[in-house]
Amino acid sequence: MQRGGPRSSPWTDLERPPLREAVLRRALVDHPSGGTWRALQVVARTGSTNADLIEAARGGEPEGLVLVAEEQQAGRGRLGREWTAPVRSALAVSVLLRPGEADPDGRPPVPAPRWSWLALLAGVAAVDALRGPCELPAVLKWPNDVLVPFLPAGDERGLGKVGGVLAEVAAEPGRPAVVVGAGINVSQDADELPTSQATSLRLAGAAVTDRDTVLRAYLRALSTRYRDWRAATGDPVAGGLAAAYREMCVTVGQRVRVELPSGEELSGLADGVDDEGRLLVSVDGAGRTAVAAGDVVHVRPGG
Repeated sequence: MQRGGPRSSPWTDLERPPLREAVLRRALVDHPSGGTWRALQVVARTGSTNADLIEAARGGEPEGLVLVAEEQQAGRGRLGREWTAPVRSALAVSVLLRPGEADPDGRPPVPAPRWSWLALLAGVAAVDALRGPCELPAVLKWPNDVLVPFLPAGDERGLGKVGGVLAEVAAEPGRPAVVVGAGINVSQDADELPTSQATSLRLAGAAVTDRDTVLRAYLRALSTRYRDWRAATGDPVAGGLAAAYREMCVTVGQRVRVELPSGEELSGLADGVDDEGRLLVSVDGAGRTAVAAGDVVHVRPGG
């Protein structure tokens, strides 16, 4: 069901009001306690918030810019998948980070090999937000799909995908940046979702479905997790990120089929996540393999 055509006012559909940019900026940027976010912009529509911030990073934009789109027309998920949603029915937000530079508090740069944890860190922050004001027992499917209980659809455990994360390095000679994008389904009805295994906060029975509130919760959690990670110079163990991720990751302990970027497949038991964020799979008859990238399917018992 498509609500609010392209010529309608943002306030035509009161179930899907526009985000309040000035209020969000006061809460997240101008707040006296400070934080990671230096600037926040809300745009009516764009192709991809990640692509926009990658371009901004290449132009020298400092760390801490947040870009939110009411409508994202060419959004991208992991492995090149398309991500779209009806206007103002979801959150599409990207942030620009420069972990390779000293931060304003004087903390040293984070070594580049540890930047791969940023995508997992953002997944943890999304779970923090959904477990907080939304009061949903959210979990993660490796590496950073956000799942919440949802029946009768969803997967074999009654979990549906409500969000995901995509982190990309903006290749800039001498001054690289990382853009972390997140998409969270908020008010979609079942016929507005791409598959029966997807859900929204509304369908999952969230205590809060106000996008301003959910966005604030996510960005505050992301700032806290990022600052703690920076304080530990990106060490996921010392900073507590690895432990938090393992607690949230429902993939561990499941039988899985992993579709690798090469086209190969692995099947076995997912029995851990290592300190580099890789999924450890005990492959049937072939020992243990550390998977850095791939598409994971949770296999039903006997399936």
